[in-house]
Amino acid sequence: METEIPALLRLRETIAPERFTFHSARMRMKHVTRDELSAMDAASDRCALELSDARVDVMGYACLVAIMSMGLGYHRASAERLTGVVRGNGSAGAVVNSAGALIEGLQALGARKIAVVTPYMKPLTAMVVDYIANEGFEVTDSRALEIQDNLAVAAHDPMNLPGIVAGMDYADADVIVLSACVQMPSLPAVPLVEAQTGKPVLTAAIATTWSMLRGLGLPTRVPGGSALLSGGY
Repeated sequence: METEIPALLRLRETIAPERFTFHSARMRMKHVTRDELSAMDAASDRCALELSDARVDVMGYACLVAIMSMGLGYHRASAERLTGVVRGNGSAGAVVNSAGALIEGLQALGARKIAVVTPYMKPLTAMVVDYIANEGFEVTDSRALEIQDNLAVAAHDPMNLPGIVAGMDYADADVIVLSACVQMPSLPAVPLVEAQTGKPVLTAAIATTWSMLRGLGLPTRVPGGSALLSGGY
């Protein structure tokens, strides 16, 4: 959340007049397990309340798997609940989450079949695949990198991703989700994988940035943000 989304917003500042400040509240998680994800999600109300004190214009809940681990379609319930928390504190800030942003970004791109890379363990990856499938997409292939330590997820070298994708079955995919996790870096690899595969590439960070810009009522063009941030969606 605190690396690639600000980087994308900085890139947008090179082509548009708006300037952004970045504020954060943390839900604790050390290991990407169901129990820790559930505890993390329980802290989201506190975080939304804290950020609403600052009267920020948009809030992004930036853990895709924490949302998806709470049950099919939960991104809608989470956004509705947290919006209620924010409104109750007198803030008009928009609330988005990376799970919903990924789904909406795929819909905007007209995707039906996708290939997905995640840093998660295989059971959590299967859960993510089921969640995405429940939203009307077919996952043609997925790769679970099986990184359980959250700091190790953040330290994963994004330049490993082109080689990982090369070993996947993506021929029938409309879009490649290069990182289904905001925490796992992928931005430097996005243009490489697009060139390598000839497919549009989406990441959780790109989708969340797109959703936040829409929440702000701003144009969605960001240099280097791939198809979704081309300004056409």
